[in-house]
Amino acid sequence: MASTSISGHTAGRGAQGRLTLLALFLPGLLFGIGLFLVRDHPRFAWLRGAAEFPWEFWVILASGLVATAAGVADWRYHRSGKTVIGRREHHSELAALAGGGLPLFVLMAVASVFPRPHVLLLPVLVVVLSTATMICYDEFVFHRKRCGRYETLLHRLLVFGNGIAWLAWVHWCFVREVAHA
Repeated sequence: MASTSISGHTAGRGAQGRLTLLALFLPGLLFGIGLFLVRDHPRFAWLRGAAEFPWEFWVILASGLVATAAGVADWRYHRSGKTVIGRREHHSELAALAGGGLPLFVLMAVASVFPRPHVLLLPVLVVVLSTATMICYDEFVFHRKRCGRYETLLHRLLVFGNGIAWLAWVHWCFVREVAHA
């Protein structure tokens, strides 16, 4: 039986593999739904025309697409059976997603629509640091010795793509929005 991870790094067979793939697309999908839901709010009037989108959203789009493409390629690589993921690694990746990624996404969503997002800056940073720690643990303990060049490249594109998207969001939410308030 192949092991799976919800993070998009690994994928098993059947329903768990499909859940892994769903989890890979979920943040982008929820982000798009969130933008659709706030499109009529005066603060988000710029959503009516792509030419008015702040540069941060183009960076989020581009780096998010790179990260998602790398995640899909990594998912396919693991589906091929070329790598077996152990239980401890699976738990490590799940902890990073459930204990870091999910709470971070919720905090980001709330901060994006909150009138004073700066009050959420400290919780966002705490969750980001703990998530980064969990990702580093997973990469250094499990992936450093096992992964070849191709898989390492995919992991880096996934992590750095998401990191760049997050930094662009931070600039939009905590710098641009606060400066223009």
